[in-house]
Amino acid sequence: MTAAALRALHHGPDLPLVLPGPWDAASAKVFADAGFPALATPSAGIAADLGHRDGQTPADEMFAAVTRITRAVDIPVSADVEAGYGLSAKELVGRLLDAGAVGCNLEDTDHATGALRDPRQQADWLARVRAEAGDALVINARIDTYLCGVHDKDETIRRGRLYAEAGADCVYPIAAPPEQLAELATAIGLPLNAVVLPQGPGPRELGTLGATRITFGPGLQQRAMTALAHLAAQLRDDLPAGG
Repeated sequence: MTAAALRALHHGPDLPLVLPGPWDAASAKVFADAGFPALATPSAGIAADLGHRDGQTPADEMFAAVTRITRAVDIPVSADVEAGYGLSAKELVGRLLDAGAVGCNLEDTDHATGALRDPRQQADWLARVRAEAGDALVINARIDTYLCGVHDKDETIRRGRLYAEAGADCVYPIAAPPEQLAELATAIGLPLNAVVLPQGPGPRELGTLGATRITFGPGLQQRAMTALAHLAAQLRDDLPAGG
């Protein structure tokens, strides 16, 4: 599947675009068989599956996991590659395309410091990625203001506009207040990604509030593990005494 197919899904007619987050090939196949048109891998979900803490998955392991997912399905897959693992734009794009991904998340947190990157430096980085990728990748630019405790709508919009000018296809102000989604989308001028959080609005409501694209972070992987834990407990309770 091509980036053009994924890009077109962001512009209707069936909006919001709901993208489940597979953490391995088996979960990807389940979501594809259920009829979803595309998938978006969660870095935290893959990290948990591989036995790493979020943000500590080696690049080689992340790209290998993405490759297994894309090979398992025949629908577009966008890959969360965090802040790019320190790779050059050329190498990052090459590894994404080699892995079979047709989209990517790139966040503006500096993993070395845990702080937000300078927005113009991030925009320059996104522009280099766009120049290397051409139309071959759908770039979802994650804006981590709210995640990093900067509850500033104007700063979020400023970053989003810079990232749009740099060539992003979509913006992702993760953890933004749901009531701000429509204003953010209008002010930035790109499709907006919102994440489903526990006790927060579901996909349908997020779409009504202004989100074009809905993802789940590691939430689906966590729910699957909770279900597996319940099953394990049932199996253990059914064992014969002393078994």
